[in-house]
Amino acid sequence: MIERGSGVAVWRQIENSLAEEIASGAIRAGEQLATELQLAQRFRVNRHTIRRAVATLVERGLLRVEQGRGTFVQDNAIDYAISKRTRFSQNMASQNLSSDIDVLASDTVPANAELAELLQVAAGEPLLRIKTLSRVELRVVDWATMFFPAARFPGLPEIYRRERSVTRALAHFGVDDYTRRFTRVSARLPDSETVDYLGLPKNRPVLHVKSLNVDAQGRPVQYGITCFNGDLVQLVMEDL
Repeated sequence: MIERGSGVAVWRQIENSLAEEIASGAIRAGEQLATELQLAQRFRVNRHTIRRAVATLVERGLLRVEQGRGTFVQDNAIDYAISKRTRFSQNMASQNLSSDIDVLASDTVPANAELAELLQVAAGEPLLRIKTLSRVELRVVDWATMFFPAARFPGLPEIYRRERSVTRALAHFGVDDYTRRFTRVSARLPDSETVDYLGLPKNRPVLHVKSLNVDAQGRPVQYGITCFNGDLVQLVMEDL
């Protein structure tokens, strides 16, 4: 019940009321929150007041906003295993979760000094760059930028668009297996591109992961930078 004139801002009372419902299970984990209009009618306030209460709950990590879908109660994070052989689709299938990958863009870029060293190519040599967006159970969990040596893997972006799998794409070039040389994880605030792709508030940190995969002979085949929605994914390190 909202008490006007109580000394506690109305939006704060609504925030506390919804937080109590989440804590008690009246609104269950993963459940979609009522719309702004429905909440405004329920609490007999304007939508701006509701928007402020909901935004605070998002900042507290109790709710999440998914662009184009609505606002949901935060649920348990998906385990994403980081191991010697990290495979997105296998990770999700092992948990009986549906997944898919969208290719956002692909092009060719010259290797800067850092990428040249990582992928063991000459500075300025062409690299294939592929940007992807990954979903699990229809929720966007990460977006990534991957780099491959262009000379070794000509035409790889077209193959990847068809296969939607790095493993299957590399197999076309005789790379039947590859392993993780390193994984470096940090937490940072999202840039504008990450905010747009993941649909996160600007003040919500993301998991920023850099990784290098090598073939059976130890030659680098792929370098990737992935931004995970930390509200939806927890990284599990296994036998690295």
